[in-house]
Amino acid sequence: MTRTPWWRNAVVYEVYVRSFADSDGNGEGDLQGIRSRLPYLRDLGVDALWLTPFYTSPLADGGYDVADYRDVDPRFGTLADFDALVADAHAHGLRLIVDIVPNHSSDRHRWFQEALASPPGSPERDRYIFRAGRPGENPGEVDPPNDWPSAFGGPAWTRVPDGEWYLHLYAAEQPDFNWRNPEVRAEFEDVLRFWLDRGVDGFRIDVAAGLVKDASLGDLNGRGRRVANGPIYSRPEVHEIYRRWRRILEGYGDDRMAIGEVWTDGPEDLALYLRPDELHQVFQFDLQLAPWSAPAFRDVVEAALKAVAPTGAAPTWVLSSHDSVRHLTRYERPGGVPGMEYARAKAALLMLLALPGSAYLYQGEELGLPEVRDLPDDARQDPIWKRSGGSQPGRDGCRVPIPWSGTAEPYGFSPDGVRPWLPMPAGWASLTAEAQAAEPSSMLAFYRQALAQRRELLEELPEELEWLESPETAVFFTRGPLTCAVNCGENPVRLPPGRTLLTTMPMYGDLLPGNAAAWLQSRPKGLA
Repeated sequence: MTRTPWWRNAVVYEVYVRSFADSDGNGEGDLQGIRSRLPYLRDLGVDALWLTPFYTSPLADGGYDVADYRDVDPRFGTLADFDALVADAHAHGLRLIVDIVPNHSSDRHRWFQEALASPPGSPERDRYIFRAGRPGENPGEVDPPNDWPSAFGGPAWTRVPDGEWYLHLYAAEQPDFNWRNPEVRAEFEDVLRFWLDRGVDGFRIDVAAGLVKDASLGDLNGRGRRVANGPIYSRPEVHEIYRRWRRILEGYGDDRMAIGEVWTDGPEDLALYLRPDELHQVFQFDLQLAPWSAPAFRDVVEAALKAVAPTGAAPTWVLSSHDSVRHLTRYERPGGVPGMEYARAKAALLMLLALPGSAYLYQGEELGLPEVRDLPDDARQDPIWKRSGGSQPGRDGCRVPIPWSGTAEPYGFSPDGVRPWLPMPAGWASLTAEAQAAEPSSMLAFYRQALAQRRELLEELPEELEWLESPETAVFFTRGPLTCAVNCGENPVRLPPGRTLLTTMPMYGDLLPGNAAAWLQSRPKGLA
C-alpha cells in the first residue's frame, strides 16, 4: 500500500511567533516560549506547527523583511533555541513548518546594502530590481519606471540618491529580489538546505506566485495586481524555480513538503503550482474571504475541489491567518443575537475539519479570540497603517498576543508586569487558555473535542465528498461514514439521517438550530 503523506490530511497550527509566548520578559514571543507551550498544542490535537518568520529582521513588516535568512533574531532566541524547538516538537509528535520569504528581503540585508553602495548596472544591483525612472508630465519631473502599486499603499518604487529606483511590491523596506539572476536562485536553494539540515519538515512560501516579474516591467494600465497573464504574478518562469525546490525537498526523503501562498484569478492557474514535480500544496483562501452563507460556502468548496482535482493534490482550508480579520469577528452581524459569532465560528470549524484535505488553524481561534479593533493609534505597527496615513487599520488587530492565564494584561503571555508589544484588551480574562481548560462548554474544549473526533474518523474518510440535498440556508455533505450539516440560517432545519457524533449547539430531536453544525455517522463503522 502507498503511504499517505502526513501533510495531505494534516491539521496545521499557525504560530505568529511574536505573539505566542514570551519566555524572557521582553514583551515579544520567542522560540523558548513556543517550546514551553508544545504540550498545549499536542493536547489540542494538531499535527504540525507553522512558524511565521523568526529570522534576523528590523521588523518593518513583522519579520517578513528578512536581514539574514540563516539566523534567529536575538529577540526571538538563538539557533540553539531553534534546534531545541525542532527536537521537542518532534518528541511531542508535531511536525514543524517554517516560513520562507523569497520575494523580497529587508533593506538591511547585506546584499541590499551592497547594492546601494554600488553603481547602476553593477552585479550587486542586479540581485534586486533597479531601473531608471521615466519622464514625468512636467519638464524636469521623473516618475517611477512603471505604474505598479505597493500592496501596502503608494507606488511600488522608491528612488535612491543616484536617481535609480528599486522595486518593492510591499513596504519600501522590502526590496524585491531579481529572480532572473542565477545568484539569487542559488542563494535560496542553499537557504532551504540550511533549514532542512536542521530538521524542519516543510516550508510555507510567502508571495509564492510573485518571484519572477515580466522582463519588460510593463504597466498594469488599470488592471489588478494579480491579473492573469499580467506582469507581476504567476509568470511562467516561476515554475522552474519550484521544480528545482521540489528536487531538493525529495532529496531529504518523502516527508518534507512545501506549501505556497498563491493568489490567482482562476483554478487553472492554481493547478499549475500543484503539478507532481512542483509544490505539494497551495493555500486556498476563499473560505477566509467568504461571508456566512450556505451558497457561498458551497461555491467555495466546489471551486477549490475542482481546482485541485486534475493535479491529484489535496486541498487546503483556512478561516483565519495573521493577514486577515479573525473569522469570529467577520461572522458578527449588526443587531444580531449576542454571541452569535461564537456559534458560527464553532459551526465553521466542523465544516472545515470535515472537508477533504488539510486544515490550517490560526493561533487563538481555538480560544475564540475576536479581532481587536480599538488598538490605540500609537500602538499600531503594521506598515499598512503607516503607509495609508492611518486610513486603513492594518493587521495588528489579529496579531494581539495570546492570553494564557490570569485576569489582567499580560495574561500569562509575558511575566507579570511586562507590557506586551501590542496591548491586550481588559476583558480577556474569560478567554485565557487556563480559564477555558476548566470550562467544558468553552471554545477550547470544543476545538479539542472536534480535533480528537476527526483524528478518530480520518482513516475511514475518502478524499471525495458527496453533496446531499439540503435547505437553501444549509450545507449537507458526506465523506464515507461522516455526514456534515451546517445551518447558516436563523431557523432550525431537519438533519439528514445518521447517528449524531458532535454538535455545536443542543439539538431538538432531529432539528439543527440556526447558526449551528453537526457531524453524523451515516453508516456503521467498517461497513460499506
